[in-house]
Amino acid sequence: MPATPPVALVTGAARRLGAAIARRLHAAGYDVALHCHASRAQADALAAELEAARAGSTRVLQADLAQFDRLPELVAKTIGRFGRLDALVNNAAAFFPTSFGSVTPAQFDALFAANVRAPFFLSQAAAPHLKAARGAILNLSDVYARQPRADLSAYATSKGALEAMTRALAVALAPEVRVNAIAPGAILWPEAGGDAVQQARILAHTALARTGTPEEIAETALWLLRDAAYTTGAVIAVDGGRSPL
Repeated sequence: MPATPPVALVTGAARRLGAAIARRLHAAGYDVALHCHASRAQADALAAELEAARAGSTRVLQADLAQFDRLPELVAKTIGRFGRLDALVNNAAAFFPTSFGSVTPAQFDALFAANVRAPFFLSQAAAPHLKAARGAILNLSDVYARQPRADLSAYATSKGALEAMTRALAVALAPEVRVNAIAPGAILWPEAGGDAVQQARILAHTALARTGTPEEIAETALWLLRDAAYTTGAVIAVDGGRSPL
């Protein structure tokens, strides 16, 4: 480890995949800036857990990523706390069904604000610091970017745009900064509940015949951010061998 630990900013870090990624990076020696929006209590609890393992290694940053001015502010506060930035994890996302034919502009804009605009402008704000550290960006996409469902038309479109952005930024920021994405399959079912029949269909189309774990996503995240020195512009499917429904 260097004398000054590497630093990662993880959006949507309070819960679910974001928390798993933050824990894995922290265990690997990173200091972490934990972004949250509505989940401040969970973010504070995660920070306390990580601080118990290594004091002075976290900062919680609360912001609505739909507010443009908060994006460069997140980067500035991370630099102000830790003095460097080695990794940006664009994990925070919006997800809700949108059946084509009834999608509203407000729904479309909400999905693109969270899933495309915020990652793009966070990456732009972070780029000078990541270049100085020869760091990396990781975007969290989704299997639905390439295998859309009819009821997720706008969501799938937004994640497809995120994958295009991954490739574009890999070119724009080369050679100093690597930019990659993970496209998870069935890892965590939606918190609002789900259709048990649909879930069974998904697993029937998954070669490994099980859901993945957040920790399996987090291990891939660490590899892409720290170890995959000759990988950029890639979208890595961590989906258990998912085939189209």
